[in-house]
Amino acid sequence: MSFSGMIKEELTAHYAKARHCNLAELSALIHMTGEFAESKKGVCMIRLHTENLSVARKCFTLLKKTFNIRTDIAIRRNIAKGSCSYLVYAKGEELLAVKNAIVQAVCCKRAYIRGAFIASGSMSDPSKSYHFEIVCNTREQADYLKNMMNNFDMEAKIVQRKKTYVVYLKEGSQIVDILNVMEAHVALMELENVRIMKEMRNSVNRKVNCETANINKTVSAAVRQIEDIKYIRDTTGFDKLPEGLKDVALTRLTYPDATLKELGGLLENPIGKSGVNHRLRKLSEIAEKLRE
Repeated sequence: MSFSGMIKEELTAHYAKARHCNLAELSALIHMTGEFAESKKGVCMIRLHTENLSVARKCFTLLKKTFNIRTDIAIRRNIAKGSCSYLVYAKGEELLAVKNAIVQAVCCKRAYIRGAFIASGSMSDPSKSYHFEIVCNTREQADYLKNMMNNFDMEAKIVQRKKTYVVYLKEGSQIVDILNVMEAHVALMELENVRIMKEMRNSVNRKVNCETANINKTVSAAVRQIEDIKYIRDTTGFDKLPEGLKDVALTRLTYPDATLKELGGLLENPIGKSGVNHRLRKLSEIAEKLRE
């Protein structure tokens, strides 16, 4: 099962205790994948069309729990594609409460976002990338949903994709937050585990790269030092060098792989790392002058 499928399976099994939250979630489901209409007698009707059984089941159950009115489900089978589509239908004056639902309370906003994601949301596999989105039919609908998500300190953005408008999040930490807003706590823990593993791998890679760079830098410096020392030896010899520089030059040639600290301890009169570095720089300057 995909990560999106896992989230939706968890969310479709979640039902709010308050009636106003169920109204908000039902409102989102209808706005995203259905429509409101009126019968010839002016009675409010709801139609929801989806290829996702979980969405149809959620809408059916919310209608029954909230209004206890007759709700019908029609199933259409596409034999050629081997798939099914579901049409949920209900009629009643009380359904105006869904059509005119005002989503203001924090709990209702959570429910509305949950319903919107169940109806037309998706999320990429977090082990590959972080991308959370909900597809809306109109710009007005997308703006409404974006503002609602941003009430929870998100930074949701909108992009047009053909004839639809997509509200999306790209930051891993914000996707964790939106799963918490929707109360998808199992999926949230799974995502956090993936994020921790990715961060650990990235941290290890950074350390390895840093250590490799330091090793390369140290090796390159040692090679350059030895080249300079050999050039001095082959050009003028070491006899004209001060005793301290001569000692460092001979020791470096004898121990080409030694670190500066190790080199300092191997001298006739041991000195610290900075002292060794200073003498090696002096030798490099002498070599450069000789080359000129």
